[in-house]
Amino acid sequence: MAESITPPDSSSGEIEESIEPGTDCPAADVAHGAESDLHRTLSTRHITMIALGSSIGMGLWLGSGTSLANGGPAAIFIGYILSGTMIWSVSHSIGEMAVMYPLPSAFIQWTSIFVDPAAAFALGWAYWFSYWITIANELQGVVTVLGFWTDKVPTAAWITIFWIVIILINVWAVKFFGEVEVVASSIKFGWIIVVIISLIVVSAGGAPAEGPIGFRYWNSDAFTNGFKGFLSVMPTCIFAMSGSENCALVAAETTNPRKSVPKAVGSIWLRLSLFYVLGSLVITITVDPKDHNLFGASGINASPFVIAYRNAGLAPLAHIMNAVIFISVVSTGSISAYGGSRSLMGLTHVKMAPTIFGKADKYGRPLPGLFVTLLIGGGLAYLNVSNSGSQVFTWFSNLTSLFTLFGWGMICLSHMRMRYAWKVQGRDLSDLPWKSWTYPYAAIWGLFWCILLVIAEFYLSVWPLGAKTTAKNFFANYVSVVAMVVIYIGAKIYYGGPLWVDARTINLDGPRRIYTNTADEESIGQKTGTMRHVSKAVGFIFN
Repeated sequence: MAESITPPDSSSGEIEESIEPGTDCPAADVAHGAESDLHRTLSTRHITMIALGSSIGMGLWLGSGTSLANGGPAAIFIGYILSGTMIWSVSHSIGEMAVMYPLPSAFIQWTSIFVDPAAAFALGWAYWFSYWITIANELQGVVTVLGFWTDKVPTAAWITIFWIVIILINVWAVKFFGEVEVVASSIKFGWIIVVIISLIVVSAGGAPAEGPIGFRYWNSDAFTNGFKGFLSVMPTCIFAMSGSENCALVAAETTNPRKSVPKAVGSIWLRLSLFYVLGSLVITITVDPKDHNLFGASGINASPFVIAYRNAGLAPLAHIMNAVIFISVVSTGSISAYGGSRSLMGLTHVKMAPTIFGKADKYGRPLPGLFVTLLIGGGLAYLNVSNSGSQVFTWFSNLTSLFTLFGWGMICLSHMRMRYAWKVQGRDLSDLPWKSWTYPYAAIWGLFWCILLVIAEFYLSVWPLGAKTTAKNFFANYVSVVAMVVIYIGAKIYYGGPLWVDARTINLDGPRRIYTNTADEESIGQKTGTMRHVSKAVGFIFN
């Protein structure tokens, strides 16, 4: 007998499988992601570093300048703390589902399985929109960052050059993409430690060009525009943290999600405390919110981190900081192309996108999805040629933050629905390969704030900060929600059915990943509902 398979153990939710060398029974499944042509070539190191650095881009390094000017030091600090608790909650929901269901577009397919196909349709297309919007935003961020050194190069030239760079990173090879992101994330992670320590020294009076600062700006004007100013900060904080959920997409191309995903989730607290909470705090104690050079103000539109070093007389550190920002912006644009192509692939798998986007070449690259995502994202970046960088950033970040809130909310809801389906179908929680200790409180917390902030942004779109109530202002800030509602209603009319799927009818085993017990190796990644491997084993027995 060439192959032996023991049935799944109901107590552990895992199977043991031994395969003799030379048999080709599960080879295709071992090499590819669940139900896709994607290759599992990424390791724990890749997913952990992508989770650590994927959301560190223009939102934090540049957008925090706009937030500091509009909301003040207290507003930006509280905004990042609140946003941090949300993505921490979302990450735990991702962790539990990504280990068991590492699918190409992750939360889009989870929404289709556990919530409602119409909601998945709206989420999938909304998230794809957000990915190419982010590419455009990061490309215009490159122009802003490089403007610190020279304004002699035309805006369109910079956009074209780095559009090509992002294309090359994504089409070279999936593992090359992973290595690039590991290097970029390592640079971000290492440099933020330098930033935090050095700016604390600056605030204490250790800089050559500036005396002790302390909490001068907190004492003078903690909230520059009151409650409305705080609300205006939230889209930038959400935009800055958007991308953290990309670790769910990477799980489909990871050799061992059961090992990799929990490690990535476990690193969230470190990223939140270092990058966002402490990073925003040191900016609020070293940069005046009324500085005209802040991004979005009347000066050179610089990062507050660069301003802090320059005002302190630390020019070399200002240049290094700008270089790190440049690397971060290109990295985030690259990850957005990756996420957009995988979202299209997932939509194809649930029959919500043209079948061509579900194809990948022999190297595991979904080239059709990459092509259209990069084409639209890069083309949209040329809006920056005729508009100011901060104006384009505000448009794009508002659109992306609302799409992100929708996505985070659906992830939390999918987690709650998965657990509910697990319960009503009489499954034991010990069958889960990995369980989040935060359930259900984190999922409820994340969903609650996503809903509340969408409502709050409606208020800010009707009565914007420093502008009149006009249809133009409303749609510039809230058109993404309008688009999602229209897409959802259209999809609901098409798909029909109740508000959400009946938990008793959800196929919990069909799309799941089965894990072996040998050497903690990751499983066959099969679609167990088809019993494909069992039927092959039976064929071997009787032949």
